[in-house]
Amino acid sequence: MIDESIIKWLLEGDPSIQYQVHRDLLDQDSKKLQGRISKEGWGAEFLSLQNKNGHWGIAFYQPKWTSTHYTILELKNLCISPNTKPIQKIIKSVLQNEMSHNYVKKYEMIVNKDICINGMVLNYAAYFKSDEADLKSIVDYILNNQMNDGGFNCQSTRKGAAHSSLHTTLSILEGIFEFKKNNYKHRIKELKKGEQESIEFILKHRLYKSDKTGKVINDSFTRLSYPSRWKYDILRCLDYFQYANIDYDPRMQDALDLLIKKRNKDGLWALQSKHPGQTHFEMERGGKPSRWNTLRALRVLKHFGFD
Repeated sequence: MIDESIIKWLLEGDPSIQYQVHRDLLDQDSKKLQGRISKEGWGAEFLSLQNKNGHWGIAFYQPKWTSTHYTILELKNLCISPNTKPIQKIIKSVLQNEMSHNYVKKYEMIVNKDICINGMVLNYAAYFKSDEADLKSIVDYILNNQMNDGGFNCQSTRKGAAHSSLHTTLSILEGIFEFKKNNYKHRIKELKKGEQESIEFILKHRLYKSDKTGKVINDSFTRLSYPSRWKYDILRCLDYFQYANIDYDPRMQDALDLLIKKRNKDGLWALQSKHPGQTHFEMERGGKPSRWNTLRALRVLKHFGFD
């Protein structure tokens, strides 16, 4: 059982935290509570920063963390209602312009050559109920660029790559699951096959270790950050596994043990690091107890029977 005092502390947070606590820890999915996300707190603040042309920042992918792309990704992660019209409208524009794979203008080198971005766009576009016709070219692009080891690497379409990336593979998996979850059908059997191969790629690496030496691939994979954006870490990966209802596999255990070890004496998890770059505003302070990390860690442990 989760300590009631921790639940109380979580419920003192932003409406987006409150909603996900009710849904994921208390098994009470409240649409009324979800409706508050666009009207109060972080969700409302993100929406207030939308420009008259529908974009955030300068454009679709500029500046890095305050652009339309990363802002919509954050709004999706807040669990704002998928029926939020201003978001649906700008996504449609993005899909029919910047994300069209026949689009040969200034975004070509960024968008059409970066499979990681395609995975993230599929993730939030499917969540916000985009037209399937607008998603087909993204699905085709993903399936055409899976690597022989089962995963994906954004460098494969730009500089060439011999091995898949955990960063990119997880972004693609999140996109595929959201596409499946929202009952899209385009090449779904192929996507499911690719999904299983990508999951196996991650498990083969025990989520953060070399499959050849057993050493940690990158220390950043072990630090719990939020927002994650495109960057991989063990908590983001384990949270994907619980969200996608993936069964326990013994190769997850090292990451689960590390996650449990990172729990503080008060039962909370800290925000261990923050990715540098421009932000609209700060949701949490680095080094301090984090509602985002605590919520995500608790629902992971609940899913795998460690709560």
